[in-house]
Order: sequence, then structure tokens, then C-alpha cells
Amino acid sequence: MHTLSEIIEKINVGIENIQYNTEPNNLYDPIRYILSIGGKRIRPALMLMGYNLYREDVDTIINNALALETYHNFTLLHDDLMDRSDMRRGNLTVHKKWNDNTAILSGDTMLILAYRLFNQGAKNDTALSAFIDATLGVCEGQQYDIDFETRSDVTEDEYMEMIRQKTSLLLGYALKIGAIFGGADEEDAENLYTFGEKMGLAFQLQDDLLDVYGDPKKFQKKLGGDIVDNKKTFMLINALQLANDEQKTELERWFATSDNDADEKIAAVTHIYNILGIKQLAEQKIKELFDISLKSLDKVKVDEEKKAELCSFANKLLDRKY
Repeated sequence: MHTLSEIIEKINVGIENIQYNTEPNNLYDPIRYILSIGGKRIRPALMLMGYNLYREDVDTIINNALALETYHNFTLLHDDLMDRSDMRRGNLTVHKKWNDNTAILSGDTMLILAYRLFNQGAKNDTALSAFIDATLGVCEGQQYDIDFETRSDVTEDEYMEMIRQKTSLLLGYALKIGAIFGGADEEDAENLYTFGEKMGLAFQLQDDLLDVYGDPKKFQKKLGGDIVDNKKTFMLINALQLANDEQKTELERWFATSDNDADEKIAAVTHIYNILGIKQLAEQKIKELFDISLKSLDKVKVDEEKKAELCSFANKLLDRKY
């Protein structure tokens, strides 16, 4: 079995060795840039780890894993443009470093490169269909996220489905595709998918939680950004559901506009969250999802020692404070 650090190293070397056309530079330089500025490499790592449960020769599917990472970064490039974000991983976003048109075209090219990389990797029609379903699902989730920006009646179920498609679905499919390539049976592949999906949902809810209650000395961005940006999060949706008339009116007033003093808005909304116990509610939901995730991993029919690295990975992912 390979360790996570060994797998990450293989992915980083693979990214450095991706072959691009040499010209035009303004098309390919932004792609090299966004792939080079870091990231946890969670998705390709999970694909290789899913494969490694059944086979040792993880290099066999390295191009398939690189395809998933390329696709993921394509979505980030376009997300940053749609959100008008200035920074990504402590660096300028592509549309800020270059321009909007470059970000659009380089992003389109990344999508095509992702499919080319997958085609250059191991061949399996079931895995290819899963890759297509995963990439389409993320786009559907992004559209729901955009739709929610203009809605004031988003339910918790709708929000959970949006983040499932936009975020956690790709984690589940990473494991599933790796398992398919490794020769897993359908039951194992589905249990690994559920493990990844529920872990991803817990991870996203933890993001919601840390945005409000994270350690300001460790959090990589200013606390309360979701509140300032009027984001429909698990926190806000449940606060609106649990609030009395006075509290609901105050929340709606703060979220009716972005033209407020940011610090005052964050403090006022967080105060209501504290009164309503939103932090504890989010922590409970995260634990429920994480428990389902680990139970699904338990059902996978391989030796426990082979699953130890995945279990450790999940625990580290959900034990972060920033």
C-alpha cells in the first residue's frame, strides 16, 4: 500500500509533466499557473487510494487522476470569474492576473485537456461514464448555487443537494472511479462513493462553520466572509428557520443588502447564531454525515489495514480548525 504522501508526490510530479502545446502562451500559461499554485490534491489522491485498495500499480491510472484534478481546477477558474474573486490560494485569480476573456478561454481549454488526459489513461467504459456523470453533476450544482443567490426561500434539503453536486459528488466519484479501475465489485464501488460523498458533505458544512467560528489566527481568509457576501449557507438557512419573528426580521434586514458595515454585520448575525445554537446544530450534522461516511467505508470488502490510510485521511480532513 502507498502512503498518502507518496500518492500526493506522484500527483505533483504528474502535474509538472503534463504536456501542453507550446503556443499560444496566453492560452496555456494560465493553465500551468492555476495547476501550480497548490491545492490539497484531494480528488486525484482519492482516486489513486481507491485503486490502491485493490491493486498496487497506481501509476497505471495516473493520467485519469490528473484528468480529475485538471477538471476540478477548471471549475475553480470559472467559479472565480463568476464570483469576481480576486484571490485563490493566496495568489491572484486568473481573470485578475490576465483578464476575463483569457480566463474563459483557458478554462474551456482545461476542460478539453481533462478529457484528453482521461482518454490517455487506463481504459474502462464504466469508469469513463462515471467521469462524465461526475463532471456534469458539478456543473449542475454550480447552477443551483447561482440560482440560490436570488432566492430567499432556500431549504436545508435544497442546500444539501446543491453542495452534494457542486462539492462532494466529485470526492465520491474519485473513489468510485479508482475502485472501478482496480477491479472492485459494484457494491464496493458504491460504498466507496458514499464514503467520499458523505465525507465531502461534512467537509463543506465544516467550511460553513469555520467561516463563522474558525480560529482567526489560522483561518486563511477573514472570518464572516459568507455573511458579508450574503451566502445561503447551512448556518443562515437554519437560523432563518429557527428564528422568532424579531430575529428573522433582523436577519432579513442584514441580508437584504451588501451595503453594510462588514464588522457590524458579522457581529450582529453571529450573535443571533449564538442565541439559536446554530454552531451546535452544524457540529451535530457534520458528525452525522461523518459517521455515515465511516460506516460506508467499513462495508468495503478489503482488509482493514488497507482501509487505514483512507480512514486516517478522512479524520485529518474533518479535524481541521482552519
